[in-house]
Amino acid sequence: MIRKSDFLVVGTGVAGLCFALKARSRGSVVILAKKKANDTNTNLAQGGIAAVMGNDDLLEYHVEDTLDSGCGLSHPDAVKAVVEAGPRMIKELLDLGVPFTSQVDHPDVPELGREGGHSRRRIIHAKDMTGQAVQKVLGELALADRGVEIMENHQALDLILRYEPDGNLRAVGLWVLNTETGVISAFLAKVIVLATGGSGKVYLYTTNPDGATGDGLAIGWRAGAKVSNMEFVQFHPTCLYHPNARNFLISEAVRGEGGRLIDHEGRAIMEGHPQGDLALRDVVALAIDASMKKTGAENVFLDISSKPAEFIKDRFPKIYATCLSLGIDITKEPIPVVPAAHYQCGGLEVDLEGRTNILGVYAIGEVAATGLHGANRLASNSLLEALVMADRAAQAAAFEVSARGDPDESDLSPWPDGRVGHVPAEAVVISHSWDEIRRFMWNYVGLVRSDQRLSMAAKRLELVKSEIADFFRNFEVDADLIEVRNIAVVADLIIQSATLRKESRGLHYSLSWPHRDDKNFLKDTILENPSPRVRLSRVSSL
Repeated sequence: MIRKSDFLVVGTGVAGLCFALKARSRGSVVILAKKKANDTNTNLAQGGIAAVMGNDDLLEYHVEDTLDSGCGLSHPDAVKAVVEAGPRMIKELLDLGVPFTSQVDHPDVPELGREGGHSRRRIIHAKDMTGQAVQKVLGELALADRGVEIMENHQALDLILRYEPDGNLRAVGLWVLNTETGVISAFLAKVIVLATGGSGKVYLYTTNPDGATGDGLAIGWRAGAKVSNMEFVQFHPTCLYHPNARNFLISEAVRGEGGRLIDHEGRAIMEGHPQGDLALRDVVALAIDASMKKTGAENVFLDISSKPAEFIKDRFPKIYATCLSLGIDITKEPIPVVPAAHYQCGGLEVDLEGRTNILGVYAIGEVAATGLHGANRLASNSLLEALVMADRAAQAAAFEVSARGDPDESDLSPWPDGRVGHVPAEAVVISHSWDEIRRFMWNYVGLVRSDQRLSMAAKRLELVKSEIADFFRNFEVDADLIEVRNIAVVADLIIQSATLRKESRGLHYSLSWPHRDDKNFLKDTILENPSPRVRLSRVSSL
């Protein structure tokens, strides 16, 4: 089976939906959702969108806060471009009907929250369900638009590439598995947009949904896309710690409204730090980790019970209801929390229009490394970046589509490995590989690293990668095999990048190199695939 479109978007989070809605006037758009359309990181985002909207705020302040958070690695041009576009993007969302929380006395003015690392209140939010509010509006608009087709339960495998007359490789589509039928089809397009989100599931404990397996990152890497700064994985300081809760984030906005981190004895964990509980995420997460190791405790607590009960219920309705369902009344008692893998600051290297180094391939959202986040993402800059880069990429991609003819399928061979269907009973090996990767990544390549731990992780991963490769060659493809194959790629990129950075900076803390080294490492960590797996149409060969 072959499907054609002008734009092929992989991912239904804010980046993918925003791109689709802006590009659809310039051509046909197909969006692929690996599972359901709302199964995204965007849908889980609680905090909000950072943008300069307050009377006491300036663009320069937001730029400065972002650069400070990035620990010297944020690209000033990227920071400036994203921050300056922030107010315009918020206005667009308001015009589309996103129900942001407004000020009590000024119903037409968004209420501004504050989170760690921000010097001013600038977090536009929909209580503690911002991502869900944005996803709902954009998703409904996309579903109602006849120029946009959303296809659920379609999982991308690999890029299809073809040689141009000038000898350069260009992506002309993707091989895609329909996970309901087991059929693998070629989806051809003039422009392919990877908006697949992050890779939190590479770690044992994460705030991400099950689908966050780094698919776009792995697809791009296998085809030869450059990757940047994968050692910088942000661990959110406050994930709910409860045996019956899974991956539930306690928003940083709780600390922004007065919540305090305490240990089992009630001692303030961030006591003495200049920014207290509103320090940057890497600082807070490491402080929690140190406290847990010092006391032997499995968790710490976040306490906002000093605030009026009605304020807590109104400002954090989802967090309040979720915790109460588990027997925790946050208006009266502290919330048990632990750090968990949360956000991928690195990714596929792109320019300020979202282009990768592969012709015809764009990457936007968490899968991409624009240079905005550097060594540590500033809170609530992620949804902002996704909106801005989707806007910029849509404009650039529209020109590219207008200059290209329809993809030619006349010489397209079937799925190169000729396999469809399900993996046989030996799938227990896949489950074991998945679990092993996530455990050694958590233990050896987590919040605290060392050269020895990274070496041990690399050795273990080589064996697992070999087993996965054998499975992919010899057995039929299914969703689990695709995901564990991608997770192995992500783990490898994180380990390689962390091994190359012989210092501690931002989210990368090494016991072997505990100090920051601007002389040698004030630069991005760029990886290039020495032997990309290039899937070509039949007309060409390497």
